[in-house]
Amino acid sequence: MDDISIGLLVGVLTGLTLMGAFFSGAETGIVSLNRYKLRHLIKKNHRAAKLVDSLLSRPDRFFGVVLIGNNLANAAAAAIAAVVVQRLYGSTGAAVATFMMTLVTIVFAEIIPKMLGALYPERIAFPASYVLFPLLKALYPLVWVTNVVSNGFLRLFGVNPEKSSSDQLSPDELRTVVRESGKMISPRYRGMLLNILDLGQMTVQDIMVPRTQVTGIDIDRSDADIIAFLRNTEYTRIPVYQGEINNILGILHMRRIGRLVDDESNERDVRDFILSNMREPYFVPETTPLNVQLLNFQKEKRRMGLVVDEYGDVQGVVTLEDILEEIVGEFTTNLGESDGEYQRLADDRFRIDCSVNIRDINRHLDWQLPIRPNSARTLNGLFIDYLGAIPASNVCFVIGPYHFETESIADNKIQTVIAFEKKGR
Repeated sequence: MDDISIGLLVGVLTGLTLMGAFFSGAETGIVSLNRYKLRHLIKKNHRAAKLVDSLLSRPDRFFGVVLIGNNLANAAAAAIAAVVVQRLYGSTGAAVATFMMTLVTIVFAEIIPKMLGALYPERIAFPASYVLFPLLKALYPLVWVTNVVSNGFLRLFGVNPEKSSSDQLSPDELRTVVRESGKMISPRYRGMLLNILDLGQMTVQDIMVPRTQVTGIDIDRSDADIIAFLRNTEYTRIPVYQGEINNILGILHMRRIGRLVDDESNERDVRDFILSNMREPYFVPETTPLNVQLLNFQKEKRRMGLVVDEYGDVQGVVTLEDILEEIVGEFTTNLGESDGEYQRLADDRFRIDCSVNIRDINRHLDWQLPIRPNSARTLNGLFIDYLGAIPASNVCFVIGPYHFETESIADNKIQTVIAFEKKGR
C-alpha cells in the first residue's frame, strides 16, 4: 500500500464513506416507509415498491446485507484513514486518525444519511432497493451465515425471528390515523369516517325514538280518527297496533294507502284495508350495535325496525335514516326543532324539551354533554342521574360548562329547561 498515492487513498476513503452513508440511509429509509402506502404502490405495479416489499418480507436478510455492507465500508475506511495519517504524520497520527475517522463516520456516514432516510423515505428507499436486492443475491452465502448465528441466539431467548409482526390497525389506531390525516382528508369527510368507526360503540338503544314519542295507528280506533291521522301524519312508515304499542300488528307504508286517504266517501273498510296493505313487523334487539343493524337493514330490505328489550316489550323505533344521520349528519331540517324541542332565546340561551336524546342535543348545539354506556340517553334521564332525584321545585345546576335551570316539572319528570354554555375566559 506504500506504492499507492495519497490522492488515490483519499479518493478510496471518500468512496468508502459514501458507501457507508448509502447503507445507513437505505436502512433508515426502507424501515421508515409507510407500509400502507407501500401496499398501495404494489397494487399499482410499482417495481421499486415490490423490491422493497421483498426485502422487508425477510427482515433478517435485509438487515444482514445492510449491516455487512455498512460495517465492511466503515472498517475499510478506518484502515485506509490510519495508513494515510501514518504516512503524513508518522506513528503519532494514529490517535488523530481514530478521532477524525470516528467523527467523519458518525456525521457523514450515520447521522446525515439516517436523517435524510427518515425525512425522505421514498426518495431514498426506492432507488436503494435496485442496489440492495441484487447485492443480497450476490452476498447471500455470507448473509446466510450471519443469519444462522444471529437467529440461533434469538431462539435461545425465546424469540422467533421468522415471525413477522402484524401491520393491522386496531379501531383506536385507525381513528388516530384519520384524525392525523390533516389536509389529506377534508374535515367533513374525516368526521364521517370517524362516525363510521364509532358505529360499533353505539347500539340502537342510543339513537332510537323512545316509545313515548312513537306515533302509530291503533286499529281499534274509529275509521274517521284513523283517516284523520293518516292525512296529517308527517311520517312515511307507521306502526300499526291494537290497543297498546306492545301489541304490534305490522308496519304501514303511506304509499300503499293513497286511495284510502283520497276517498272522500270513506265507504271502504278502513280496518281491512290497512291490515291487508301493511307489512309484518321487524323487531330489533335494543343491544344491537349500529354497524350490525346497518347491515341487517340491508340484508332484510328494511328501513324501519321496532326496538324491543330482553322481555320482548317495545322500547322504541329505529330507522335506516337514524343510522345514516349518525354518519353524515341530518338529511333535512329537524322536525323536533320546528315543534319546539329546541328554542333559541336571547344571550345564546335555549329552551329545551328534556325528552330529547342527549346525542341529538350534542349534534344540534355542538355541545359535549356526557354520554356513558348503559346510562341515561335523554336529557331528563341525565338530570335525574345527576341530581339523584326528581326535584320537587325548579332548581339550577351545572354540568361541566353547561348551566341549566328547570322550567317545568310534571308527570314525574323534568319537562323543559333553560340552558346555556358558559364559554371559557
